[in-house]
Amino acid sequence: MAVKKDIPSNGEVSILSSGVKIEGKLYSEGNVRIDGTVIGDVTVNGNLTLGDTSELKGELKAKNITMSGKVDGKVIASEKLILESKSKLTGDLFARILVIQEGALFDGTSTMSGNSSAAAPKLNEG
Repeated sequence: MAVKKDIPSNGEVSILSSGVKIEGKLYSEGNVRIDGTVIGDVTVNGNLTLGDTSELKGELKAKNITMSGKVDGKVIASEKLILESKSKLTGDLFARILVIQEGALFDGTSTMSGNSSAAAPKLNEG
């Protein structure tokens, strides 16, 4: 069986804790969890998790995104996007699979496609 190389096999996660604020672009080859504030674009070639205290303004791109915080901007998941019950998304979303839990707030447009390349641009823009 072939091993996928788009996510590091060690399963490590880079964490931006609450109280951390970044202005600018953030890029990661692996998995990322954000609980702080990011003003700028975020590109992750693995999984992106946005915690309850996260606030992001800009364009987010990742393979899978699980969102529980606030986002103002464009969200692009090449595979799955989960809007958890505490999430608030203002902007457009692109995903192959979309899950919206009861209580989540979404104001924008959504585009879904069975073909992930048609739904969103390539992630490798870092």
